[in-house]
Amino acid sequence: MDFQTIVTVLNNAVAGGIPIVLVVMGLVEFAKRLGLTGKALLVLSMGVGLVFGAAYQVAQNGLPGDFGGWFTYAIFGLAMGLVTSGIYDLIDARWPPRTEPQE
Repeated sequence: MDFQTIVTVLNNAVAGGIPIVLVVMGLVEFAKRLGLTGKALLVLSMGVGLVFGAAYQVAQNGLPGDFGGWFTYAIFGLAMGLVTSGIYDLIDARWPPRTEPQE
């Protein structure tokens, strides 16, 4: 993998990373409202971030032709999963749970 490819991947990370994180956070919140709790939410955010991050790289750059390309895509996906998991934990730990109004 040459330097230009690495720069392209990093530029895509900035442009595509933020929407991916927001979508993953939305999906995790959706799963939470469906009843998923605890570490399962953490695993879900990591897994969905990994899949969506790698899929985004394939959509932007095509299928890589060598191990280095696949490795770069996997690292981007892991970064999306880790960032999303970290943001989810940060928000969950800092803000009290929302209580639904009783009728």
